[in-house]
Amino acid sequence: MALFDIFRRKKAEPAPVAEVQQSAPIEAQKSVHTEEQQSAHTEEHTSSQAEVTEGLKKTKEGFFGKLARAVAGRSQVDADVLDDLEEVLITSDVGVETTVKIIENIERRVARDKYMNTSELNSILREEIEALLQECEEKNENFGLSITEGTPYVVMVVGVNGAGKTTTIGKLAAQLKKAGKKVYIGAADTFRAAAIDQLQVWADRAGATMIRQDMGSDPASVAFDTLKSAVANQADVVLIDTAGRLHNKIGLMNELSKIRNVMAKIIPDAPHEVMLVLDGSTGQNAFEQARQFTAATQVNSLAITKLDGTAKGGVVIGISDQFQIPVHYIGVGEGVDQLKIFDRHEYVNALFGEKK
Repeated sequence: MALFDIFRRKKAEPAPVAEVQQSAPIEAQKSVHTEEQQSAHTEEHTSSQAEVTEGLKKTKEGFFGKLARAVAGRSQVDADVLDDLEEVLITSDVGVETTVKIIENIERRVARDKYMNTSELNSILREEIEALLQECEEKNENFGLSITEGTPYVVMVVGVNGAGKTTTIGKLAAQLKKAGKKVYIGAADTFRAAAIDQLQVWADRAGATMIRQDMGSDPASVAFDTLKSAVANQADVVLIDTAGRLHNKIGLMNELSKIRNVMAKIIPDAPHEVMLVLDGSTGQNAFEQARQFTAATQVNSLAITKLDGTAKGGVVIGISDQFQIPVHYIGVGEGVDQLKIFDRHEYVNALFGEKK
């Protein structure tokens, strides 16, 4: 009985405290780690939203200044308010076709709801604008590029001289290097010595490898050499700069086609992305540039620059809608970190404020 009592006593004794609590610190660590990740993600989003909001400050002030004057002293959204709103959108460089589309959508809503007051107009405009915006599928990794292991992801960058092509390539290279990617840059704008030298400065600053030839060399030859070297050295991304001359659309089309065909000899599906860089501060001129380049080559993404220095940021809406090409990046400042992956929610929040 004594042995039985000892055995029974041992079974009844609680397990040592260390054994009971062994898993608690691990779970706590997981919880803390998850909270830290969520906190970091929230801080990153908040910081990005703040920069986009600051970058679009002039656009917001110009747009809402006009809108406030259009609805001043009116209580109901009627034909007169819609006429004034149409003028506000057009003078904010949204573009005629997109403006008409927005106005028609609002007219349908007014007819359906019978009575709509002007205080609701901001909310309605917000919804209509966000619905029209095209954006690339959001990818947090690799600064928004669909990079796959084993084959360099090739981006051919097009746009007129002065639109911010070189700066955009440099900022993009810097962000990709920051993400741990091996980046090659091809200086295929061989018609301007300044373009090659400026690109070299950005490549050195970003830590990217640049392939260049003498001024006046065949741009397709530069692209060929760049891809060949990138493949041999297992690069992750290749960024190809091109000349931005619009003096002859046929000549531009032939040149860009030649570059594409030559690159496809090295990487069959290259370029994976043709990015058109547009200067947002040029307003309606940006529309014409988009028409010229989309006619000359198969553009499938947009980068809209210099939005921080202009009140013409409404151009993003019109170009995205009319050409049905997703906006991939926007430039909202001179800093390397101020090239942003375009997020339509951030853009709309910058104009209208956070949705409540």
